[in-house]
Amino acid sequence: MQFSVYQESHIGGRKVNQDRMGYSFTRDALLLVLADGMGGHLRGEAAASVALKTIATLFQQQAQPCVKKPQRFLEAALLAAHHDIHAYRIAHQMPEAPRTTIVACLIQHNTASWAHCGDSRLYWMRDGQILARTRDHSHVESLIAKGLALPSERATHPDRNKLYNCLGADTPPKVDMGSGAGMLPGDLVLLCSDGLWSMLPDQELARRLHAQSVARAVPDILQAALQAAGDISDNVTALAIRWQGGSVDSSSTADSSATVTTEALPDGLHSTSIRDTPPQAPPENIDAFDEDEIEKAIAEIRGAIEKSSHILK
Repeated sequence: MQFSVYQESHIGGRKVNQDRMGYSFTRDALLLVLADGMGGHLRGEAAASVALKTIATLFQQQAQPCVKKPQRFLEAALLAAHHDIHAYRIAHQMPEAPRTTIVACLIQHNTASWAHCGDSRLYWMRDGQILARTRDHSHVESLIAKGLALPSERATHPDRNKLYNCLGADTPPKVDMGSGAGMLPGDLVLLCSDGLWSMLPDQELARRLHAQSVARAVPDILQAALQAAGDISDNVTALAIRWQGGSVDSSSTADSSATVTTEALPDGLHSTSIRDTPPQAPPENIDAFDEDEIEKAIAEIRGAIEKSSHILK
């Protein structure tokens, strides 16, 4: 595989950056993930971190070097992340589980599959046109689908921030799937939080991404969103790739500084950029979450599950 990739996140006007993003890849499979911790619930940033760690770990376990059933993998990975968020709540004796939106994309054999819960979005673009976009799990999107609100009201409707689906809620999430998308060289995939898409029209995003390399376009669209929102800006995060094909094109120079070529990777090797945005000061009276604690809690949970599985056998 060969692709160009760039990711960036800004805290905006908030005290804490609750967005998380990253990608992992093997020789033949690429995973992209972005999560937006929900600010209306305690420690949304922890939920986003747990979700990314869980999904990336499962990818590293199952991509050998490809995932056998991409759609089934994505659905199971998002549900596992939901479970681990609740386990994090129990381990930290929290009154309720932290919550997060999630969007993930798996590309292998020149085919993209994706899954999401909430209003973090995926865009698939070609030649400056949007071929597909995830539909937000928001009340305003439901109203638009029923003809009770106009598409132009997405950014202004009173219910625009009310979600009915996410990871970490009391009920299991409904994972929406998209698949069967054949990727062509030059295609773009963008994952972003609502801090970005709520500030820039879809066609503006497509135009800016088409006109520049991803390494230039992602900072450009983030700055445009920050300027449009001003002092009240939400966290703004984007992860984008420009697909260059399942085989290496040595003549390709587009986005050369951000190009990843996987042809020489051994079958069992995984590379990942799954990481957190720089830590920010927590709100008053709330202890900052510890990344080591999250990893330890997840490891303990997985160990308990494995032991239970052996006993059941």
